[in-house]
Amino acid sequence: MSAIARVRRAIFARHANPWSAWTRWASTPLVLVPAWTRRRSHAVLVGAWLAMNPVIFPKVSDERNWATRAMLGEELWITRRPKDAATVLTIVTSVVAVVAIVAAHRHRLGLAAVATAAQMALTLVYWEQMVRYFDLHR
Repeated sequence: MSAIARVRRAIFARHANPWSAWTRWASTPLVLVPAWTRRRSHAVLVGAWLAMNPVIFPKVSDERNWATRAMLGEELWITRRPKDAATVLTIVTSVVAVVAIVAAHRHRLGLAAVATAAQMALTLVYWEQMVRYFDLHR
């Protein structure tokens, strides 16, 4: 196993904790704060939280939880990188996220909120795809 694979495995072992997955998902709107306020200190705080989140929670003891299976499915999917619907969904979700950040930077609260809600909804659709991928390919 390569060094990169070992690091990825160590991160996902903890990120598969439902607390990690759900708090990261719930933190999605925080990404807009630095764009809205234009303060580097806010970017540092949000960036630090998003970097720490996948590793601060303990490893999971089983794989039954839906969020756990979604994170483990994502890890498996990342290693194999199939060209499938999840690839398209990832691109669409990323575009929506950029729209949200640009809207926040321009102080367009309504558009930023709608785009963020859409991004969070699309993330849940992606997670469901990852659960199915995990259940099928583990």
